[in-house]
Amino acid sequence: MEEKSKISAARRAVLLIFLVCGIGLSSWAPMVPFAKLSLGLSEADLGVVLLSLGAGAILTMPVTGVLINKYGSRRISLFSALIIATLLPVLLLARTPYELAAALFFFGAGIGSVDVAMNAQAVLVQEKHGSHIMSSFHGMFSVGGLLGSIGLGFLIKAGLSPTVAAVSISALLVVITATQFKYLLPHSEEAKIDSASFILPKGPVLILGLMCFILFLAEGSLLDWSAVFLQFSRNFDPSLSGVGYAAFSVAMAIMRLTGDGIIHKLGPSKVVLYGTFLAGAGFLIAVALPWAPAALVGFVLVGLGAANVVPIFFTAAGRFPNVPPSVSLPAVTTLGYAGQLAGPALIGFIAEFTSLSIALGFVGVLLFVVALTYKHRD
Repeated sequence: MEEKSKISAARRAVLLIFLVCGIGLSSWAPMVPFAKLSLGLSEADLGVVLLSLGAGAILTMPVTGVLINKYGSRRISLFSALIIATLLPVLLLARTPYELAAALFFFGAGIGSVDVAMNAQAVLVQEKHGSHIMSSFHGMFSVGGLLGSIGLGFLIKAGLSPTVAAVSISALLVVITATQFKYLLPHSEEAKIDSASFILPKGPVLILGLMCFILFLAEGSLLDWSAVFLQFSRNFDPSLSGVGYAAFSVAMAIMRLTGDGIIHKLGPSKVVLYGTFLAGAGFLIAVALPWAPAALVGFVLVGLGAANVVPIFFTAAGRFPNVPPSVSLPAVTTLGYAGQLAGPALIGFIAEFTSLSIALGFVGVLLFVVALTYKHRD
């Protein structure tokens, strides 16, 4: 009974760490216009500066695996979450583009590090729980994504300055992290390896990482290009062009919060098969049918289909025979986020020589490839 209570507390703690990560990352989104205005950045300059966040995350993820192997995912989760909370208000205090780029780099490093650490904890808790609960963790990240952007905007609307609003969000993140840290599972219960360096992914780990790359590419494509597609290809009013990504996000959040039951019923292989086919079809419906509502339906289908695939991939990454999660998870996570970072640029490159519709349709085809490639031991 004591062990069951311990796992229950650990599950709650991991859920809240995922929430912290989601809130921390999404709180930056409504701060971007303030930073742009304060520093007088053009769209092109801002785009270059924003790359620092992704670069910090991707460069830190492989190192995080080494640190987890040495210190444990519980300590790394605490340290990384505190970095996020500390740097969030600092992003608005930058006085030059270089200062903002530097702050974003370390903020991204905190995001990347806590992402690997919390997923390592999630895999461990799931193993001890005895059934698939990974989707609920990622669902909580999605909830955090909605709460962070809406919450910070609400605080500013209520009369707080952007900096004070950011400090308020940071305080909340510190309280959640500090109160839940002790319930995370200790390093003694994690698998370890003797090597103290990052191990390059190969074989099945590499293949899984590349499939994760495609899933994150799909999400990144909608994040950066859905509004452009709706405005210029489907004649949406600029004020409504963000509704496509909002529809995708809500669909994904709902599916992830209910995904564990679906995975229990159908099994991981069928969820990946049906989910990637549905997501791929969503892209093709959005770009092939000329009617504006069809694009929104397509984006919703992408969210519904892709929602539970990444949690399954992360679960699989933590279960490779003779490969500890501290090795496999950083590899798969790094490749995944590389897709989210490089994806928008890849879509832009393809669109430049063809069209945005063809570029987004290409992502749908890649999702079909994942559907036909993935194999899992249910």
